[in-house]
Amino acid sequence: MIELVGFDGDDTLWHSQDYYDRAQAEFEAILGQYVDLANANLHDALLATERGNIALFGYGAKGMTLSMIESAIQVTEGRISAQDIHRIVKIGKDVLSHPVELLPGIRQAVEEVARDFRIVLITKGDLFHQEHKVARCGLADVFHRIEIVSEKDPAAYARLFREFDVQPSNFAMVGNSLRSDIAPVVALGGWGVFMPYHSTWAHETETDFAVNERVIEVTGAEGIPAAIATMHATSTID
Repeated sequence: MIELVGFDGDDTLWHSQDYYDRAQAEFEAILGQYVDLANANLHDALLATERGNIALFGYGAKGMTLSMIESAIQVTEGRISAQDIHRIVKIGKDVLSHPVELLPGIRQAVEEVARDFRIVLITKGDLFHQEHKVARCGLADVFHRIEIVSEKDPAAYARLFREFDVQPSNFAMVGNSLRSDIAPVVALGGWGVFMPYHSTWAHETETDFAVNERVIEVTGAEGIPAAIATMHATSTID
């Protein structure tokens, strides 16, 4: 049976990717003064730089901002002005200070699941930024524990299982990323509730994981409690 339910933060509890998409558009507008955006293939160039920097900077707005500055210098061959670099820094600051707005229906869904199961919030990214969002989301007190991790991989989830003394088969994870929220959990023998968001960072879409019988896809927060209940009943029978 299900004993513990994990919830992702960004784009599962609160809106996030929209602010990064807006930052990308503002960044491209700045670089458009220096290069032909179509020929520069700026979107792919920035993504490649971000991927290369994850091991050093981690995930989040700070790593994105540093990668933007690095990409801007490379793409413009050093021609970008100090003033425009300062504008890029401002873009990053705006992402870091964006309001925390819950997804429709998610408060009710989390509270309903919490009535029957222990729940944990598992989010990744910059510690300060994630702490800021957790503190302002209005749901922190509902969770039995808050986990802010540098990466969501099988090792991170396995550690969580040990600390909560639960078997993988007794855990279900709710999230919008197959790569980070669902695939590692299912690989360990757990369950996944996949709730796609309308926009997803390209890095998170790079996975060969296919939704299977241990995953239920929902179109919105209102479907989460029923999905967990179905998994609970199925795992009890198994």
